[in-house]
Amino acid sequence: MSGVIKFGTDGWRAIIAEDFTFENVRICAQAVAEYLKETNDTQRGLIVGYDTRFLSENFGAAVAEVMAGNGIVAYLCDRPAPTPAISWAILDRKAAGAAIITASHNPGIWNGFKYKPDYAGSASPQVVAALEKHISATQAGKIQVRYIDLERAREKGLVRDLDPRPAYLEQVKRLVNVEAIKKAGLTVVVDAMFGAGMGYFPTLLDDGTTKVIEIHNVRNPLFPGLDHPEPIDHNLKALAQAIAEHKANAGLATDGDADRIGLMDEQGNFINQLQVYGLLLLYLLEVRGMRGPIIKTVTTTAMANKLAKLYDLPVYETPVGFKYVGPMMMEKDAIFGGEESGGFGFKGHIPERDGIVAGLFLLDLMIRKDMSPSRLVEYLYSLVGPHYYDRIDVHFPPEDRGEVTSRVQSCRCDQIAGLKVLHIDSKDGFKFNLEDGSWLLIRFSGTEPLIRIYTETTRQDLVQPILEAGLEIAGLEQDS
Repeated sequence: MSGVIKFGTDGWRAIIAEDFTFENVRICAQAVAEYLKETNDTQRGLIVGYDTRFLSENFGAAVAEVMAGNGIVAYLCDRPAPTPAISWAILDRKAAGAAIITASHNPGIWNGFKYKPDYAGSASPQVVAALEKHISATQAGKIQVRYIDLERAREKGLVRDLDPRPAYLEQVKRLVNVEAIKKAGLTVVVDAMFGAGMGYFPTLLDDGTTKVIEIHNVRNPLFPGLDHPEPIDHNLKALAQAIAEHKANAGLATDGDADRIGLMDEQGNFINQLQVYGLLLLYLLEVRGMRGPIIKTVTTTAMANKLAKLYDLPVYETPVGFKYVGPMMMEKDAIFGGEESGGFGFKGHIPERDGIVAGLFLLDLMIRKDMSPSRLVEYLYSLVGPHYYDRIDVHFPPEDRGEVTSRVQSCRCDQIAGLKVLHIDSKDGFKFNLEDGSWLLIRFSGTEPLIRIYTETTRQDLVQPILEAGLEIAGLEQDS
């Protein structure tokens, strides 16, 4: 009997062989086929891609077989590929959308199913609701899963092989002056984290004076040495060592499906995701001269508002997830959208996270401003002031969720850690906006008994007191 299949901030994820089974993947694929029929969009075909995880190519083939069984052409990627490259293929092929087998940054025992509609971004809440409706109907036996054996489907022309790299690489070269980066004489270490982004930076930056050293650039679904393939500080020890060994100018890291970016400076120090958001926005405004609305999630930096104020630009805040950011980028014709997890999207590209493009933009920023990453952070702070960020995750008994929620909901604090509370926002969790742009956010996980407490403040000595105030409001103690 299939378990409940629910989409989170970007797709459905589950543990391989427990809930992530061929049966459930086919159910998801059938739901996509039903959605395309419902929207009268079966003629353009569906891109089917996958990452480097265990059996991802086999799960991808199962999706293609279901499309074929429903008379829909599947353009099946012939190798693992980054999610942004697969998403770009939607626009390049004018396809109806894409199904992608990936669990992004989750540990190796997980896999996942993402759906990207024809606009090549994360599925909106409305699209997710439609897919989940068809999934439920299929699980209830009201819809039959139809599929054709892969080889027979190929013979019938319903499954066609696709190499997503050439079209994507050409798009990247339209977005950034790759030749200038190649000629800059930089030494850059790239951590591919055993994921689908391996080979892309060396391919783009080969044949110049810039040297790219890539580590963790073989397929290994166990992601050895990493808790999980997420480009955050504690997963980047090998990157820091390689930066020191090669006396590199910077280190970049992409997650399992290369839609997120991590940055380390020339000393091997991690530059956090909020700082990277600020640097990328600074690049678009100051170096590229772009003007327009800016999108950020509730967990993202107040530096966005401060930079936007310098240029008299609007900032729109969304709940967490690119299923909110992407549609808002399109609605507002935004120049930039990003989130605390290290995912960033750009005008003129796909309304979706792209770790490879973000990494190239950061290198271009270094070249155009003639500054090291550490100096760029100093320059950013000279414009908006220093900002300090941290987050803690706290587990609690599932039966206590209502009580914890009630405690947070009923809080009417005038001050937190000595800072005045200006207003409380509840669009996604409970965000206490404090004076000087500081904030505290208490947010519940949608999939497990876990509360996330975030803060960003202009004073380093207030980070821990604000987080402790969040624990006190929730009536919880930090995990040991």
